[in-house]
Amino acid sequence: MRILLVDDETDYVETLAERLSFRGIEAQWASSGQEAMQYLETNQYDLAVLDVKMPKIGGIELKKQIQKKYPDMKFIYLTGHGSEDDYQKGVADSVHYLIKPVNIEKLVEMMKNAMEGR
Repeated sequence: MRILLVDDETDYVETLAERLSFRGIEAQWASSGQEAMQYLETNQYDLAVLDVKMPKIGGIELKKQIQKKYPDMKFIYLTGHGSEDDYQKGVADSVHYLIKPVNIEKLVEMMKNAMEGR
C-alpha cells in the first residue's frame, strides 16, 4: 500500500510517515496541498491522508482536486480541530475521519478498511 500524507505540521507528518514505514507501509509526506499535487504528477498512491485545515488548500478542497485526476484513490481526513463545523464543510462525505493526535494502530486499521471499501 502506497500512501500520501499531507499535513502542514511538518514534524508531525514526518514522524507519522516514519511510524507507518515501521509497519511496512510506504508513506510519502507533503507539508502543503501544492506539494501534494506535485508528488501526484510523478507518483501513484492508493490512499491519501489529508489534514482538514491547512493554509491555502485545506484537505477538503485538496480531496476534490485529487479526485478529479484520480477517482479511485481512497481518503482519510485528520484534524486537530474536530467539530461539527468540519462535517458541514465536507468531511461528512467520508467515514474515514480521525482527530489528532492519532493512534497509529487505529490509523492503520482505518487505512486497511478504506482500501477494502469499508
